[in-house]
Amino acid sequence: MTMFLDCRYQDVGGGLAASVSLFAGTTLANYAPISTQQLQDGIRGRNVLVGTHGFNVNRGDGIDCLDKWGSLLQLTSQDVFVGLLWPGDSAWAHGLDYFVEPKIADETGNLLAPFLDSLFAHAASVSFASHSLGARVVLSTVLAMKASTRRVLLMAGAVDDNCLVREFKGAAAKVGEISVLASRKDTVLGLLYPLGDPLSGILDVGHPWFHGALGLGGPADPRPSNLRAPFEIPDGWEFDHGDYLRVAPPSPGPIALPVDVPPQGASYPLAGTGGWQESWSSAFASTRFKG
Repeated sequence: MTMFLDCRYQDVGGGLAASVSLFAGTTLANYAPISTQQLQDGIRGRNVLVGTHGFNVNRGDGIDCLDKWGSLLQLTSQDVFVGLLWPGDSAWAHGLDYFVEPKIADETGNLLAPFLDSLFAHAASVSFASHSLGARVVLSTVLAMKASTRRVLLMAGAVDDNCLVREFKGAAAKVGEISVLASRKDTVLGLLYPLGDPLSGILDVGHPWFHGALGLGGPADPRPSNLRAPFEIPDGWEFDHGDYLRVAPPSPGPIALPVDVPPQGASYPLAGTGGWQESWSSAFASTRFKG
């Protein structure tokens, strides 16, 4: 049963809560409050990996996908996974409100940072993993925290590809090691970037105001020295935006930990098996978290 940091005001839609709440569960049906003491007992002296979802995800779906993905992680007894829920579906036009959501993501980070500094002080370390716009939540949190962060994994990051050396340069500098997973077959990010930029109609690649998505082509040059490569998932895997962290994956269970992101042309980790994508992303996260 996964422990959760919940920053939501309500189950579907709604704004950011006034404070972080603590829960545990595997689905919305058995989602129940836990005490501060229970959380601290669960993380004391352990390496904590906080994982979060992206935009247009309600509370029930967030619980489902994070609990399932967390159960696929291959961690030791000295490690613990904690889910993070935030109101990425807070605006009215769900799925079409992406450009309203960055503000909510930033505000979530500012709410969460002092909470982590206080309650996670006795953890051995704190790391983060994110999907989609959750990258902004994580980077905003790291930037606002006083404590340092051990590792960060940004999967399908719906943030600008230069964010690690521009907007979130300060956050990147506070992380021991940064990993990225990107796919050029991500149809969502391919649509949002650069078409979502206000001036995209008149800007081309190479223009100083043009930005691609971190989760589409990976980080732009120059890259921070603490970025661990490689990061580009083979095109032949057809890895789409929702493949990293699904709501209800037909998961084959944990797969062998990958040595690293394979080169272009590599075969599927589990050819012909449904749900292998999230099994692979969790295995990759386990490798980078441990390594």
